Amino acid sequence: MTMQVAILAGGLATRLKPLTDELPKSLVTIEGRTFLEYQLEFLKAGGVTNIVLCIGYLGEQIERYCGDGSRFGVNIKYSHEGTTLLGTAGALKKAENLLEDEFFVMYGDSYLFLDFTTLMCYFKNQNKLALMTVYRNRGRYDKSNTMVAGNLVRRYSKQAATGAMEYIDYGANILRKPALEPVPAARPCSLEALFTALIEREELLAYEVKERFYQIGSPEGLAEFRRYISRSR
Repeated sequence: MTMQVAILAGGLATRLKPLTDELPKSLVTIEGRTFLEYQLEFLKAGGVTNIVLCIGYLGEQIERYCGDGSRFGVNIKYSHEGTTLLGTAGALKKAENLLEDEFFVMYGDSYLFLDFTTLMCYFKNQNKLALMTVYRNRGRYDKSNTMVAGNLVRRYSKQAATGAMEYIDYGANILRKPALEPVPAARPCSLEALFTALIEREELLAYEVKERFYQIGSPEGLAEFRRYISRSR
């Protein structure tokens, strides 16, 4: 089974400044390797070698560093947001012509533990437009932001979290291309807005992952990932 992932790596990484004043978050170095290398490694190990990098802020550095991906054993194509950052869903809309009918979406600061093949098989067997992986977080690693009932996401909000939200979005999603139809072209739009629309239509599946995630989007998260890599070695 061939699988594709779009990695959203175009953000400004404001929480990591001044580290990211002149460096995109994906190229932050941990134990001698860039964070993006760690991501590409776990994707390749999971059978995902077809990659679209959605780049924006300092994205030319990422393209120069990775090239076509062959030195990492993967195939990389690039979608440039241009001078106006389009948000997470807007970046996917911009990359639409590079995307397959079904594709994974990941964030450029997430390190995950997933069986991609099992997840994609599950998704293919459901008649839904999208899937969100979720972790029963209960406020532990970040603010829980997702409510799940049965096999569906019932509510998702990073701003208006409630006590009923035990889960957090794990950092990997699957979309069918028709899910992008409502996203305006060349205008900023967030995945949160897209997911909210899909939830209202009961089109967003929930898939619970048991192993925790890591992220480098904050100084605390970066330090924690550094400790994880150090222990792993």
